[in-house]
Amino acid sequence: MSGKKIVVEKEIAGRRLSLTTGQIAKQASGAVLVQYGETMLLVAAQTGPAREGIDFFPLTVDYRERYAAAGKFPGGFIKREGRPSTHEILTARLTDRPLRPLFPKGFRDEVQVQTTVLASDLENPSDVLSINGASAALCLAPVPFQGPIGAVRVGMEDDKFILFPTQAQTDAGDLDLVVAGNRESILMIEGFGRQIPEDIMVDALLFAHKAIADLCSLQEELAKKVGVKPFDYAEPEKNPFVSIVREKASDKLKSARSNPSKSARSEGAAAVREELVKELFPEGAVVDSEGRTLSQFKEAFYQVDKEMCRELTLSGKRLDGRSSSELRDVSCEVGNVPRVHGSALFTRGETQSLATLTLGTVRDQQRVEDLFGEHTKRFMLDYNFPSYSVGECRPIRGPGRREIGHGALAERSVQWVLPDEETFPYTIRIISDITESNGSSSMASVCNATLALMDGGVPIRQPVAGISIGLVKEGSKYVLLTDIIGDEDHFGDMDFKVAGTQKGITGIQLDLKIDGINEEIIRKTLEQARKARLELLKSMLMEIRRPRKEISELAPRIETVKIDPEKIGLVIGPGGKNIRQLQEDTGTQIDISDDGTVTIAASQGKGAEEAKARIEAMTEEVRVGRVYNGTVIAIKDFGAFIEIAPGKDGLCHISELSGGFVKNVSDVCKIGDKMEVKVIAVDEQNRVKLSRKALLPEDDAEVEGEEETDEEDLSFDD
Repeated sequence: MSGKKIVVEKEIAGRRLSLTTGQIAKQASGAVLVQYGETMLLVAAQTGPAREGIDFFPLTVDYRERYAAAGKFPGGFIKREGRPSTHEILTARLTDRPLRPLFPKGFRDEVQVQTTVLASDLENPSDVLSINGASAALCLAPVPFQGPIGAVRVGMEDDKFILFPTQAQTDAGDLDLVVAGNRESILMIEGFGRQIPEDIMVDALLFAHKAIADLCSLQEELAKKVGVKPFDYAEPEKNPFVSIVREKASDKLKSARSNPSKSARSEGAAAVREELVKELFPEGAVVDSEGRTLSQFKEAFYQVDKEMCRELTLSGKRLDGRSSSELRDVSCEVGNVPRVHGSALFTRGETQSLATLTLGTVRDQQRVEDLFGEHTKRFMLDYNFPSYSVGECRPIRGPGRREIGHGALAERSVQWVLPDEETFPYTIRIISDITESNGSSSMASVCNATLALMDGGVPIRQPVAGISIGLVKEGSKYVLLTDIIGDEDHFGDMDFKVAGTQKGITGIQLDLKIDGINEEIIRKTLEQARKARLELLKSMLMEIRRPRKEISELAPRIETVKIDPEKIGLVIGPGGKNIRQLQEDTGTQIDISDDGTVTIAASQGKGAEEAKARIEAMTEEVRVGRVYNGTVIAIKDFGAFIEIAPGKDGLCHISELSGGFVKNVSDVCKIGDKMEVKVIAVDEQNRVKLSRKALLPEDDAEVEGEEETDEEDLSFDD
């Protein structure tokens, strides 16, 4: 790269966006500083020679945040960033997805894109800037990148769209939508919203696409100033086996691929391939008589196999025999796993999810630390994809990028219908184990999470379902496919996932293998997805119509009470004495937030109710007529002083201790006794007068004095 500093800039959504190159990372193939507001990223693209024998495009995208960018130290013992966080992984995937389709299909050179957040103003999110920076860096690098592309975020407040909303506007709004594309079409979508109707979602996408042209122009201006020359890319030589495989195997492949069973399709195609291998490479040879290699044959076979699958689909014959808008068979079952707080099994064709629900307390919330500070999550959806789900053997090494991405998509699609924390003060965790996979397991997780939540008694606002729509497009001819299977995803051009309720969309994600789709395809896709979603919701609601009225008996019982924040210290007590005693007496776990919200959790409801009543008694003003379960703290000749709450006591006069005559106060009670009393008066000096007699039956005329027997004393104490 040139050592000359070159800057281009443009005002977008009221803030300046600048691209700078030639100053930093001059040995990289392409490097750009992206600044928007006071958020700055360094994005570098590097190329390398292709690895021998590789049969795919090895693009690697990484995104890393430095806490120093916000003037912070990393939390924990080690003050250096370690492995990427979930947010960093998701942003890397977000950056990768619109870039990958824009390289020639035969290109095999190593390409790596690295984004580092250098500064964050804590207002402008850096994820969308990463996409724009990556595109700009690749436009400067010596690679056949068919860019540029632009990416924008769209928010919505009071039914008005906001371009490049701040983090605060995004958090408070009803829509969080990221769109990437070129001037002609949209390449990638990822968005989540509060049940957004399809027509409004399309308007939001078109609103975003209008702004993308300015971002593309800015990158083109940068490349022009740098003097980037078009990269001379030579298409790989035509594979000599393609015509041979077409002639010998086309009809056989079409027949093998036309089968409802995933395994039967794979086995049929494999049998055709082995038959050709034996014919063209007899006796285990790897090179034929004309010098053509076995690896060339395998590449050609894959190409022809893909062509035949696409031809079948475009002719109106889906591989498993369904129509283009037909769902596979759906079955739902809830409550199938014991001991957990909710469970469900969702099966759609050969895709299956087993979901379990766990309800916890505020202490179970996930603490998350990022550039914007530390916050907690009360809802988590974890997605697992074991190798047996696709009939393979692989070591278990923790969740990969794909599992993290699919889990986040399902989680953010469902979170919009959860009850607020005041209504349902539980921490919620869903685990979706994919026990069988053949297409769109992330959307199966959305459906199954809804079922498990309803089975667990979580009062969700609306049920959510999700479906994936595929696309096969050749020229102007195309077909949209509802509920794509794995082969249709693999050989097709699009995976468009849409989740939502009957009212609208809660989650949307588009991945393409072609260079974009237009408004017509987007509108038809969303409508086809809406019809499938309603059909799925019918199947789900036939199994469980609405959330159960009660949560599982095995889940903790949680009560909440709001107290005056100034009285938090009273509940806690000196050195935590009061709250420790209260937890011990009631068998509860008590947490108090700074705003005065007290969360009480217990394995049984009675303990939580008792603790709540005692906290209310402790913090509320003493009112005439209220009954307290107090403790005798002092005995005088004229009566007993009873503590009705920590720091609050009142006098129960000797005449109010019993329905009969009492000679000595000590005949009725002693220090430390528990006594239920009623407030009968509070004078001007805030002195409290109590009565035990007011709570005794009217015909109770017991006489407590010297004439009582030991037996009567024991019975009374008991």
